[in-house]
Amino acid sequence: MPMTSPGGTGNAASSGAESLAELRRWLDAVYALTTAVNSGRSLREVLDLVAETARSLLGFDFCGVLIPDPARRNLVIEGWSGLSAEYVARVNSDRPVRLQGDNVHDAPSSRAFRSGLPVAVRDIAGEPQFTPWGGVAKEQGYRSMLSVPLVAGAEVVGTLNGYHSAVHTFTDHEIERLTLLANHAAIALTSAQLVEELQQLNSSLRRQRDLVTKSEQIHERLLAVALRAGGLDGIVTTLADLVSRPVLVEDARGTVLARTGPPAQLPSTDARAGLALDPDGYGLQQPGAGIVREKGAYVTATVQLAGEVVARVWLPRGEAELSPLEERALEHASIVISLELFRLRTGVEVEHRLRGELLADILSGTPTDSRPLRERADRLGHDLSRPHVAFVGQLDVATEPRRSLAYQRALAHVAELAAKYTPRPLVAMHKGAVVALWPLDSVHSPATAGATDDKERIALVASSVRRAMASVPDADGATVAVSGTEQRTFQQAYRTARGALNVALRTGRCDTTVTPDHLGVAGLLLQLNDAQQLTAFADRTLAEVRQHDLRRGTHLLQTLRVYLDSRLSKTEAAQRLNVHPNTVSQRLRRIEVLAGLDLSAPSTIVEVGAALMLLEVAEGGQPA
Repeated sequence: MPMTSPGGTGNAASSGAESLAELRRWLDAVYALTTAVNSGRSLREVLDLVAETARSLLGFDFCGVLIPDPARRNLVIEGWSGLSAEYVARVNSDRPVRLQGDNVHDAPSSRAFRSGLPVAVRDIAGEPQFTPWGGVAKEQGYRSMLSVPLVAGAEVVGTLNGYHSAVHTFTDHEIERLTLLANHAAIALTSAQLVEELQQLNSSLRRQRDLVTKSEQIHERLLAVALRAGGLDGIVTTLADLVSRPVLVEDARGTVLARTGPPAQLPSTDARAGLALDPDGYGLQQPGAGIVREKGAYVTATVQLAGEVVARVWLPRGEAELSPLEERALEHASIVISLELFRLRTGVEVEHRLRGELLADILSGTPTDSRPLRERADRLGHDLSRPHVAFVGQLDVATEPRRSLAYQRALAHVAELAAKYTPRPLVAMHKGAVVALWPLDSVHSPATAGATDDKERIALVASSVRRAMASVPDADGATVAVSGTEQRTFQQAYRTARGALNVALRTGRCDTTVTPDHLGVAGLLLQLNDAQQLTAFADRTLAEVRQHDLRRGTHLLQTLRVYLDSRLSKTEAAQRLNVHPNTVSQRLRRIEVLAGLDLSAPSTIVEVGAALMLLEVAEGGQPA
């Protein structure tokens, strides 16, 4: 058995000691990476540590860690050791390492990333595909490089690159050692990314928690103002304090409801009109998309009530954009404003109901000098002892489902108009129409100062009422009829105005203001105030026809009216009635039999026309 020389034993011991020292260095390096990740250090710090570890353990002059950008189009240097910040910036911005391409003409890093295998370059000067990076490589001062993939599981998450300042042939041992370190580095990289994502998520959750808490405090503060009956002025003042900006609130028609702050910083009427506000909410953003919008130099928020846009909040954008908390304050303010407007609307609706009940009692014949009726009128601000004229208005609404809402808005507009007059007119809905009992004293106002007599003043006020009604979004027009000044009672005035409206609508006089004087003989008859005599006179000619319609639900009188309005043309009458001409002929023959008339005689046509007009006048007090 051969003897071991003392020198050989010493060399082996020395080699073993060096191997053990290197192992400890590696273990210490891996431990340092693990500690860095577990301590919550940032991804950038972990990647720098990976590059520094590779450089110190393997003797590279420079090292870098490349990972894909968010779009996964390029590899970017995110950690480095020995490299200059200028080099890193130029490569990342001007000479990015593209991931898309082929393995022959691409950078070594992209080939290593796509193939999952190490790529070594002995001399970059002899590599044509390295030409795009030759300039920055020369400036940085390296001639050779080794790029190994960072593999976590089955996924390549980046590359670890080592650079030498001289031409260098990389041995298999060097490649294995860098690959071994890259495997540990990949674990550290993915762990650091997870830790960073968790930190970002926790930070986001904390911010959201703080935002919710502060948001609740803002809402409570705004709501407290509303509960203390601070009104819109108080809410706007509080909002202005929260966002450090002046605030303006307008309703759906552009009327300013409240404002605070320097007027010069708030939008003008023209600026507000430039952003049309749809009172029905058309074109609003979907729920959850936010109600805050930007318009030029201003920020706006819509205020909705029962799905309807009822107001809008304006404030200047300012030099800085609204913070999330300020935007939340604006959103909460819009909610509290809607609650305040709902409270005001409820009060207005109660007033409308009370005035409607008062009007119904007056027109039903309750004596206006009775104490209970006078007290109710006084509480609502109406003096029934004065002479009044009656206005009765009807809307032209194309969409039937929108009729009720359109009338509510029209009533509100007319009531707002009436509130500007003294003594205050009584405005309410009655039998499907807007009715106003207008004191004669009230027609004397600055708006009618140019009129020469009461008739002209009444006509001007009636035109204002019609315009107010016609201004609602769903109205295609409005017709308003006016009683004369000769009626002695409220019932007579109402019946005259209602009759004038019915006659006007049946004769095609729509979207205008009508007085009895405009209706000729019919207008004169309306003022006779004796509906029973008018009906009795008409029944001398058409009693059997009218009774036949009442008993059997037929439409003979309507057919007769349309036939006369159509200049005795059966074809035209059929088109207007949407029936066949033979049906019109059959109905006319039935009328002749029932009434004992000859509709081919001119005198009969005159007699029938007069009877129909009398019936229209007599029915004036009924809904059209």
